Amino acid sequence: MVEAPLVTVQFTRNLQRHVACPAGTYGGATVAEVLGAYFADHPGVRHYVLDDQGGVRQHVTVFVGGSTIVDRARLSDAVGAGEEIYVMQALSGGT
Repeated sequence: MVEAPLVTVQFTRNLQRHVACPAGTYGGATVAEVLGAYFADHPGVRHYVLDDQGGVRQHVTVFVGGSTIVDRARLSDAVGAGEEIYVMQALSGGT
């Protein structure tokens, strides 16, 4: 049996102010698989990141390996061993 690659999940401090979301390492081949494993351990974080349909909320940005994910609805972007998923609250407004 082939094991899924291990991927680190991290969150910005601004999200950590609202909900406990410690960094962790999880297995999975896609963003959906890795975040699903993370949310199984930290269910309170899910609604801060995903909407009711399971897509990334409008004011949240998810990066894999320094690039913004493409599939915000199904989270099908591939992840590789040793990569990092970084979740941050997107800022809007300003002048």
